[in-house]
Amino acid sequence: MTAALSYPEHGATQHGPLPAGYHHLRVEVLVGHGREVLEKAGEAITTFRMHRAAGVRIRAGAASADPGVPVEAGLGIGPLRVAAPCRVVWSTYDSDRIGFGYGTLDGHPERGEESFVAELRPDGSVWFTVTAFSLPARWYTRLAGPLVPVFQRAYARHCGRTLRRLVGPSTSTPCS
Repeated sequence: MTAALSYPEHGATQHGPLPAGYHHLRVEVLVGHGREVLEKAGEAITTFRMHRAAGVRIRAGAASADPGVPVEAGLGIGPLRVAAPCRVVWSTYDSDRIGFGYGTLDGHPERGEESFVAELRPDGSVWFTVTAFSLPARWYTRLAGPLVPVFQRAYARHCGRTLRRLVGPSTSTPCS
């Protein structure tokens, strides 16, 4: 039996709008230019290489982020490591957009969904976008209150810088 997602708005990070009643996050980072950068970025995102290079311990049920794949992200060190169980709810491998979204399962510190997408725009630029909606689901994330969205934004920017490093040099700066 597959564990149920801990929120009802499955897939909202793919097409929007993001559901009301949650904290919303959208961070964009320019990672480079051209189709080759898009393909490298998409591969790093959908194989969880970006997450691992960003310092996140990832245990996934498959090598790539396809719908239904269970994923456990681990943040922190030793006894302070927090397990964050998720499941991939959607993925896209379009000619100009590659990425996935995963949703939280019971036991995750938050309740909601987060997506990681590389997009080739008409001007040739490749942008990495993290989109999320979430609410605290554990006592310690409720206690952390307004610090959680600050951490999430910092984490998203860190993932963008990591991805930019993985796909090659760029002189751009992050925007949100």
